[in-house]
Amino acid sequence: MIVDTHVHVWEIDPPRYPVGPTAPNFTSLPDVPATADELIADMDANGVDVTVLVQTSWSTWDNGYIADSVTRFPQRFVGHGMVDPQDEANNAETARHWIEDRGLVGFRFHPMYYKDEKVLTGDGNRAMWDVLAELQAVVQFHTSPPFADQIGEIATRHPQMKLLIDHMGYPHLDEGPEPWQPILDLARHDNVHVKISDVKGRSKQEFPFADMHGFVRALVDGFGAERCLWGTGYPGYHRTKHNWLSLADELRLVREGFDFLSDSQRDRILGGTAAEVWGLA
Repeated sequence: MIVDTHVHVWEIDPPRYPVGPTAPNFTSLPDVPATADELIADMDANGVDVTVLVQTSWSTWDNGYIADSVTRFPQRFVGHGMVDPQDEANNAETARHWIEDRGLVGFRFHPMYYKDEKVLTGDGNRAMWDVLAELQAVVQFHTSPPFADQIGEIATRHPQMKLLIDHMGYPHLDEGPEPWQPILDLARHDNVHVKISDVKGRSKQEFPFADMHGFVRALVDGFGAERCLWGTGYPGYHRTKHNWLSLADELRLVREGFDFLSDSQRDRILGGTAAEVWGLA
């Protein structure tokens, strides 16, 4: 089974599917849709069985398009929405709604968008985390090393909750591995997993981005392939438009470019780990 654990899709059709920023200082807005149908075609052309849809930061807190896409293609998509971590009065029940009523299985949080507060771990969000734990939600974090302590605290509070680090926790070649160590340190929590994604975006070289291989190896060594996942970015032509690899090249990177992986490690990263995280057949 091949599972892409990280693709953004969106529709521009307000008011049914609103468009607008969710995070402080987030101003990026789409100019054209990137639809679930485009993604299905991309998956079929490249032998990808299942994709995890991840709500974009420009689609407001309304996860309707993700939920509707999962309803349309229940065998092909898993849905992750977003919940406002600053809406402490309502976000617990909002999370419950999207899971129980609309079929999502998890959420994405962006601690790096809230540089001046520990937005995830304040007392006001305890109820939200309790609901997410009760509903066995899978939670992913768009994060970098300075915010790893919040993820570690959540991992300790809720050791049965499956937690995912997006985009390798953003290692930087110019800084070297030392400032990135807090991401590696999260491997001590058995419930924390990491997505090996956005390798091209971190690299200063051409395919297969050998300058990033040390970071990838460190993740595989630290977390084990059984807690590493593969993810990409956007559907169809939106991949190269946003400076990501095509889906074919994303697969080729893992299969051929990461020549230090064993076949069993590749199988885990390309789908085996994801099948366990989301209970896929």
